Amino acid sequence: MTIFVKNKHTLQIGEFKFRCSIGKKGSTINKKEGDKKTPKGTFEIENLYFRKNRIIKPSTSLKCIEIKKNMGWCDDINFPRKYNKLFKIDKKVSHEKLTRKDHIYDLLIPIKYNYKKPIIGKGSCIFIHLTKDYKPTAGCVALKEKDFLIMLKLIKKNSKIKIF
Repeated sequence: MTIFVKNKHTLQIGEFKFRCSIGKKGSTINKKEGDKKTPKGTFEIENLYFRKNRIIKPSTSLKCIEIKKNMGWCDDINFPRKYNKLFKIDKKVSHEKLTRKDHIYDLLIPIKYNYKKPIIGKGSCIFIHLTKDYKPTAGCVALKEKDFLIMLKLIKKNSKIKIF
């Protein structure tokens, strides 16, 4: 099952269409760190990360990983070995903290963009995550919680996301 992000407001899986939001500056094939654009292309997806203290473990065939306070995703171009990877938070390394005060990372799935052998500065921390108001993201794809939970039931470990 492929997840299609057809435009900046529509995510489709099979017959299901959901409203979504993407990067503030749209989508691009030339993604750069901090450009507020969502990368175009077809990508694999990673595991589901969730906040056990805020949400019940959802029903999904994806591997579920509980988000801990010390978990971050590196966006620091000065640390090539950690760049665009999950890591234990180190104050010297710039990162996206997965335990946020807001609720957008209560559920998140990393998109495997610039993932296997990351190219420094080509973009990091591209996730499917939650939104309450569909405000544009810094480059991620965001859905309302009820739609995210439906999506989790539809997708499989080998599902891909295609962003136009």
